[in-house]
Amino acid sequence: MVAPLLEPARTATLRLAFAPNLVSARAVSAAVRLFLAEQGVKGKDLFAYELCVAEASNNAIEYAEGPSRALDLLAEVLITPVQVELRVTDHTAGFVLRERIPQPLPTTDRGRGLFLIQSAMDEVRYLRGAKENILVMRKKRHPITDAKAANEQGPVDQLSLEKCRRQLAESRSQMIRLAEELLLRTETLSSVFRCCAELGSMKTSSEGFEGRLFVDLLHLTSADWYVLRLVSPDGGKLLVAATSEPDLASKPIALPAEGGAPASIEAIVAVGRKAARFDVRECSERSEPLRAVGSRGAGLVCPLCFGGELVGTIAVGRRGGDFPLGRLQDEVIRTFAEFLAIQTLNLRRQKEEVRNRVVARELEIAQEIQHLLLPRSLPQLAGFGLAGGWQSAREVGGDFYDAIASGDQSLLLMIADVMGKGVPAALFATEMRGLLRGLAARSSDPAELLGGLNRLLYTDLSSVAMFITAQIVHVDLQNRQITAASAGHCPLLFVPHGNRTVSHLPIQGLPLGVRPDTVYPHHTTRLGTPAALLLHTDGLTEARSPAGTPYGQRRLKAWMQAHAVPGRKAAEMRDQLAMELTRFRGDSVMADDQAFLVLIEEGGGATSTAPAGERGAQPRRTASPFFFNS
Repeated sequence: MVAPLLEPARTATLRLAFAPNLVSARAVSAAVRLFLAEQGVKGKDLFAYELCVAEASNNAIEYAEGPSRALDLLAEVLITPVQVELRVTDHTAGFVLRERIPQPLPTTDRGRGLFLIQSAMDEVRYLRGAKENILVMRKKRHPITDAKAANEQGPVDQLSLEKCRRQLAESRSQMIRLAEELLLRTETLSSVFRCCAELGSMKTSSEGFEGRLFVDLLHLTSADWYVLRLVSPDGGKLLVAATSEPDLASKPIALPAEGGAPASIEAIVAVGRKAARFDVRECSERSEPLRAVGSRGAGLVCPLCFGGELVGTIAVGRRGGDFPLGRLQDEVIRTFAEFLAIQTLNLRRQKEEVRNRVVARELEIAQEIQHLLLPRSLPQLAGFGLAGGWQSAREVGGDFYDAIASGDQSLLLMIADVMGKGVPAALFATEMRGLLRGLAARSSDPAELLGGLNRLLYTDLSSVAMFITAQIVHVDLQNRQITAASAGHCPLLFVPHGNRTVSHLPIQGLPLGVRPDTVYPHHTTRLGTPAALLLHTDGLTEARSPAGTPYGQRRLKAWMQAHAVPGRKAAEMRDQLAMELTRFRGDSVMADDQAFLVLIEEGGGATSTAPAGERGAQPRRTASPFFFNS
């Protein structure tokens, strides 16, 4: 008996090598589905085949170790009229495939992929090798056996050789396009990840990362120029931040106010937050900035947006001929634009954070310097005590005081308030302290000293429209007499001779820096018993309670009346005044700097000096926010 001739089944194959990452794996599973659909596989089976390839590819990526993680993977499809066979080649250590994998628990993901594969396929085999392994998945195709259904399909056309060649060419063209798309997406992600890695490296400067990113962008899209514009700090313009060539840089592009009409393609994209193509040959506006790319230039402009915030625009294109990119390249440009917007905002915030830290540190240093400029210790004369307190509303302030011994029984006291706060005020306070010390070596007359300070400081103060209020008091304790002069400062509080009621000296004068030739008057009076004196800045009287009530001059005089009593120590009065001000202000924000000097007759006639440990020490901080000297 002669054996019947076997007609070989027509086999269609697909073989795809892909990079070991999840993005490539998803693209390959989609390609397998498309290929099977072209071969007549019905929709109800397509999902199962796509799922099996995806699960097998994911396992091959997840369980690869060491150098094997960098090796490309392979997916194959062999289809005949009776069977579909899928193969995925991996480079893992391999495993033993059980004949039947039980359904995994809902709380775990391990084993779920292989369970799904066994459930969907008729036959699953795992071929282990020395360097690679192959997961083989087979499923029978179910031919149409119902005669009626077969008749409804009509007669089967015999494929001509020419039609077969045409279909083969179309399949190859589709595979090439798919491979190119897969390669382009992979290179795009690789470029983004590389920039992320560079930005995250401590050894790599974040400056200029846009340039490295744009080199990759031009390469991927076959473009030959780009223009990056960022929104100005005021939000009113698009400023050139980077270009591929210097001749593409142009003047800032104004962004119209709400309801206005944009005047250029980049402004249109920025306002509309939507990408747009352009072609110079179709542009009638002669002032269009992108005309700089040439008379035949064309390209795509994308907005840079993140979280609803417009960062800028990016224009990419070619100088000659039509813009050659298609849908996929447009998507690449949009991906780069989104990534660039995120990184630009991140860099701005990092720079702002660094700048804020630098400023904060500079203010800390300035505060430390200002503390050093306050007297480290105050001169103490026999029978009298002198103490001072200082607190700034900011890290650095303009209120300060000084005390200079001008004899065994005399003192020169000064308190001042520089208009404003912060570093500028502290700089003028520093300058004034140095000038006072120099002038005090030649004169102890408060009026002469204020006149000299005004002449020396006028040019600097007037050039920045600032002024200083100040008060200088010469205290002659031997004769129990004070001489004071004021440059627009708060009234001096004291206990006058023959009267136990606290009073103030009614002296006035222009602040320093208002006129260059100001002459300051002075006033002399005698001190009562006990001799008491309080110099202060307006931060004391203008301190406000949580309800907004100012402390006021009357309340300050009443406090001094109650505390300037025989036997009271200067340090004790200083501490009580600081606590009084802190108590009154409560949790309200401090609006102005505060400084004061208190002089009190401590009695006994014995010499009273600052403790030895405090003479060369820094001003000390107590539990209150004040810095104290004594």
